[in-house]
Amino acid sequence: MAVSNLTRNIVINKYGIPAEKVMTVHNAVRFAEGNQEEEERGVKDKIVTFLGRITYQKGPDYFVEAAAKVLKRTQNVRFVMAGSGDMMNHVIRRVARLGIADKFHFTGFLRGADVQKMFALSDVYVMPSVSEPFGISPLEAMKSNVPTIISKQSGVAEVLDYAVKVDYWDVDAMADAIYGLVTYPALGQLFARKGLEEVTGLKWNNAAAKIKAGYERVINENK
Repeated sequence: MAVSNLTRNIVINKYGIPAEKVMTVHNAVRFAEGNQEEEERGVKDKIVTFLGRITYQKGPDYFVEAAAKVLKRTQNVRFVMAGSGDMMNHVIRRVARLGIADKFHFTGFLRGADVQKMFALSDVYVMPSVSEPFGISPLEAMKSNVPTIISKQSGVAEVLDYAVKVDYWDVDAMADAIYGLVTYPALGQLFARKGLEEVTGLKWNNAAAKIKAGYERVINENK
């Protein structure tokens, strides 16, 4: 079983597994029970969030470069990097060199309720992964009504139509997408509304049913 066609192709091409023996079952998202509370914000600026491991695979340096480009066009936005990892010091130094430290915040590693609070405070979520087998966090952001930007190099891009998709290395396109979502309310609201509708249809029960059907087919073929 592979979580995306991206992963399936890697399994087939790198490990030589016959294509007919590798099945794609995309991940889903679990919805929290009850209504989410609105978090009180201490700033009027828009908040753009990166949430994940601060490692090469997750593309944090591209997020920083895009942030600097956005801040040249508007100052009414703040960038938050939530997470930890081996690139943390590198990213902090780069933020300082770019002169955007007053608009860039590091929260450290978040878990559980703090993740949900971060999404509730966010106006845009960005996942600029260099390579991502799937990527659950965009689904979590979208179910929290947060317009989302993802890299085309992520497995989750295969199942989403209402997330903005850019190449991870194209910081100009990433900056344009961020700027558009924070500057034009109607655009952000459209992606938030349509994104929520889209992820509502991605259920673990459906994924489980597909896995069950796959095992049943293999069992029947080998009787």
